[in-house]
Amino acid sequence: MAKPLVVVIPHQLGRAEARRRIDARIGQGRDMVQKAGLSMDDPVWDGDTLSFLVGALGQTVSGTIAVEDEAVRAEVNLPLLLGIFSGKVRDVIVEKGGQLLAP
Repeated sequence: MAKPLVVVIPHQLGRAEARRRIDARIGQGRDMVQKAGLSMDDPVWDGDTLSFLVGALGQTVSGTIAVEDEAVRAEVNLPLLLGIFSGKVRDVIVEKGGQLLAP
């Protein structure tokens, strides 16, 4: 397995509000994944960390979104085959992550 892709998105919302916004809007992310022809298992919260699994090109992509007081830390485990898309994945996480945290 390749090294995990880690993206940190700073915020000034506080942990509780950031988590609330992510939780309230996670369905939008799931819709986006499904519209792209990918599959996504139900995300699961464990404390302030959300775990997810996405199926892409016959591969499984796992990851977590950890909500912290001043940042959200997304960690995505891309299989070697999908590693060539890491730059695009990073860009999407930054863009969509910012939208999840927006007012």
